[in-house]
Formats: sequence, C-alpha cells, structure tokens
Amino acid sequence: MRTYSRAAGPAAPITLPPVELTDDPAFARRIVRLARTSCVALGLVWWLAVSTLDAHPALDLSLLAGWVLMPSLLLLSLRRPLLRYALVLPSSLVGLPLLVISARGLGEGSIATVGWQMLTAGILLGGTLGIWFWFRWLPVPRWLHEPFSPHRWLLIGLHVGLIVGGLLLVGVAAVR
Repeated sequence: MRTYSRAAGPAAPITLPPVELTDDPAFARRIVRLARTSCVALGLVWWLAVSTLDAHPALDLSLLAGWVLMPSLLLLSLRRPLLRYALVLPSSLVGLPLLVISARGLGEGSIATVGWQMLTAGILLGGTLGIWFWFRWLPVPRWLHEPFSPHRWLLIGLHVGLIVGGLLLVGVAAVR
C-alpha cells in the first residue's frame, strides 16, 4: 500500500490502495495495452492448442473462456478498478489447462513440448506478478513499488519473453 503523511497535524500515515487498483490515467494506458496484448496472445494460445493438440475439449473451452474474459475484465476495470480482483478467474482458466498440457509432454523433449512449457512458465509468471504487485497479498519490496520502474519492466520482459518464445516454438513445431 502507498502511504502519505498528512501535511498538517500528526504524521499518521494515510493508506491508499496501490495505483494498480485505482483509475489513475497513467495506469489506465497500461490496462488498455494489457487488454490488447492479452486478446492477441491468449487467442494464439487457444488457436495453437485447438489446432496442434489432441486435448480434452474441456481444456480447449477453458482456454477459450480465459481468452474472452481476460481482455473483457481488463477493459471493464477501467471504470471499476476493483474488478481487477476478478482477473484471477481468466488467469486460472488459462493457467490450469496449460499446466495440464505441459505436464502431458514432460520427458518428450520435443520443440513443441519445450514451447508449451515456456508458454506455461510465462503465463504463470504473469499471474504471479499480477497477484503480487496489484493485490499486494505478499509484501512488495520498495524498489518494486513503482509500476513503471526498470525493475518491474525487467520482470515483465521475462514474462513476455517466455510467452513469445513459447508461442514461436509451438508454432515452428506445428509447421514442421
């Protein structure tokens, strides 16, 4: 939580919600960008799963629901920031099937398997970072408080790199 001291009177801190759970215009741009990105990335995840795997239909349906819900909730949260707590649902709808897909391929060592595992790691990292930074259920070190800090961008870069790398490997394996 951000805290600020009052200008007058005792120095009792005023506790405010993290900027990630507010309608701050600077952070709203990040929400819109995240909605667009998740629409494309999760659509590719669903399409690759449906077109390259012989998975149970429930996994495909879960990925589809996560794909639709994630950008929808992000955009709805622009007006009602507390809706961001509901992002746990689409994150789970995508993350759990990916864990199953990745676990099924353990020991194979194929390009596609490595791709699905990278993709899963990237999605799980993104969900973990969201819970950690946005909801503050665990303490966030001071150097990671600022949403636009280089340290956060480094973690976001790792998250995005794992997802993009995984998508590329799965895609390359599909056309071989």
